[in-house]
Amino acid sequence: MVLNMETIIADFEIIGNPKPPLDSDLPSVRAIADNTVENLARSNNTSNTISNAAAQNASQDKAQNFRPTIQPPYQPPPVYKGRGAVMKNEAPARIIPIAALNPYQGRWAIKARVTAKGDLRRYNNARGDGKVFSFDLLDSDGGEIRVTCFNAVVDRFYNVIEVGKVYMISKGSLKPAQKNFNHLKNEWEILLESTSTVELCPDEDDSIPRQQFSFRPISDIENVDNNSILDVIGVVTSVNPSVPILRKNGMETQRRILSLKDTSGRSVELTLWGEFCNREGQQLQEMVDSGFFPILAVKAGKVNDFSGKSIGSISTTQLFINPEFPEANSLRQWFDLVGKDSASHSISRDVIPGGTKNEVRKTVSQIKDEGLGRSDKPDWITIRATISFIKTDTFCYTACPLMIGDRQCNKKVTRSGNTRWQCDRCNQEFEECDYRYLLQAQILDGTGVTWVTAFQEAGEEIMEYSAKDLYLLKHEQQDDERFGEILKSRLFKQFMFRLKIKEELYGDEQKVKITVVKVDKVNYSSESQYMLDSISKFCRK
Repeated sequence: MVLNMETIIADFEIIGNPKPPLDSDLPSVRAIADNTVENLARSNNTSNTISNAAAQNASQDKAQNFRPTIQPPYQPPPVYKGRGAVMKNEAPARIIPIAALNPYQGRWAIKARVTAKGDLRRYNNARGDGKVFSFDLLDSDGGEIRVTCFNAVVDRFYNVIEVGKVYMISKGSLKPAQKNFNHLKNEWEILLESTSTVELCPDEDDSIPRQQFSFRPISDIENVDNNSILDVIGVVTSVNPSVPILRKNGMETQRRILSLKDTSGRSVELTLWGEFCNREGQQLQEMVDSGFFPILAVKAGKVNDFSGKSIGSISTTQLFINPEFPEANSLRQWFDLVGKDSASHSISRDVIPGGTKNEVRKTVSQIKDEGLGRSDKPDWITIRATISFIKTDTFCYTACPLMIGDRQCNKKVTRSGNTRWQCDRCNQEFEECDYRYLLQAQILDGTGVTWVTAFQEAGEEIMEYSAKDLYLLKHEQQDDERFGEILKSRLFKQFMFRLKIKEELYGDEQKVKITVVKVDKVNYSSESQYMLDSISKFCRK
């Protein structure tokens, strides 16, 4: 039973003088059959003759006794009685590229570098408690694949795997990649088992790159789907302080927001979570505060489309500060010569989600006259209008501060006793809640009046106070006079409103809902230029 074969020498001298047999030298099947029948008949006749002679001479010579030999039926050797293979294949598995891996290979081995290592996570399901971690591999051919370990296998390999080291891995099973969690360009991922082997390669292999990037310009991120995973590189122009955030499980984490810009003329917000805030985030803040704007390469950032496009870190994200990449060097030269003094347009807060790059300017009367919001998709417009009235009874609500994934819950919470709050969605209690705006306001321009709803960020732009400060002023301090003065100071202020208009079902009635996506103070210089351009277009008609 040949289990494995490998060609050692392709060409070698022929031993002896072998010749292929001719057809005439081989007996035909018919001849073999005839000879077999004739031999069997001759054998039977001989056996009968011997048996008769033995019977006649039995009385004369009892010592001589000839009996026919009965051949026992064939019994296979015991080793073949369904007891498995004769021998195990102990030959070492052949190293193959990651791109060649598939579930139908019996034995394989790959040599690759660890480019990312996920955190150790614990879970609970119907089968009980468990733990899991994963890491990403890159080989010399540019192939990438994710490796996942569960439970007892985690104990074997979690402390062994180090980012940047090269390993020889074999005896794992392949399963389809879960694209909801796996962003690598491979339809398979490896599941390590109790029989799997992971061996560190002590000698550095320069043929295997340390990381592989596929950078996207920031301008391209405007058209990328939500939750997409991508690589981006840019100049860090601002870094906000790290703030504590309470997650759904009751644990506190850190969040830090910074801004990136590149040669495409666009900038984007990058949100760092957890340890990224204290490690790379703190280092970046110190650089920016000192007047130096570093280059940052982001590997595996997650796209978010809430209020524009932004990027967030996940467990497998990697950050590289001032890397020695060709892309980083060219970006540094551009920023030092041109980019430092050039303006950039933010795709995170200034761009209308789902809209086009060019603003669609409308008036209040056009919302109704043109039937905006009544199609399958919402309409996104920009209006210059004045606030004429603000409802004061429900200007904000108490919200859940817990985190669900990388987003805050924000559902309405209620009192649980005198000092605690309860969220029905998260089914948890906590001492401090969040306060979020839910402003109902009336805006007007020269053509008409309409009602709009402004949530947290837009509400803060309008009121110039946090929702918590106004809530405590009205409900805790009960200073109605001061509260009223603040509200009156915001009336008849002119803003640039960016609105989302969509028809929604309330009970059995369809109503058009107008939501304030972004609020900006009027830039009278640019607004005057817009009016002049509008007049010029009108005159040309």
